[in-house]
Amino acid sequence: MTQPTRIPGKLLFKTLEFLEQDYWKETEENSYLITTCSQLRKKQLKYFEPEDLRIMIGQNISLAYLIPLALQTLNENILVSGHFYPGDLLYVVLKSDVAYWKKEPANHAFMCSIFQNNRHRLEETDTLERIRSGWFEAFDEFAKVTPA
Repeated sequence: MTQPTRIPGKLLFKTLEFLEQDYWKETEENSYLITTCSQLRKKQLKYFEPEDLRIMIGQNISLAYLIPLALQTLNENILVSGHFYPGDLLYVVLKSDVAYWKKEPANHAFMCSIFQNNRHRLEETDTLERIRSGWFEAFDEFAKVTPA
């Protein structure tokens, strides 16, 4: 299997704004989500926490940089949680933009292996049935993606 994308260490000291050379303008009518995403774009990648990843990936923002970070995090603990529930980062990664995954076959394969290697843990986790079924339904759809 091809190795998944890794963010080089020196880039971890950069912000998404810097890396993408895209600086969002502030408006007067910012919602909590817009304000939070805008602030996270100014944060060095090395300081991103699971909740930061969950928010940004849930909005399909900067996936080229954030999915590799999320995969590292999920590989260490598939049930890592943002602020909602254990496994909330897993769910948003599985539900993220299909176009990204089609362009990143190594990352797609790595996410599939992370899920399969932790299937038993996910099945046995003490959580609400709708959360558990959400992971498995999202994975079933994710696994159908055919990378280019």
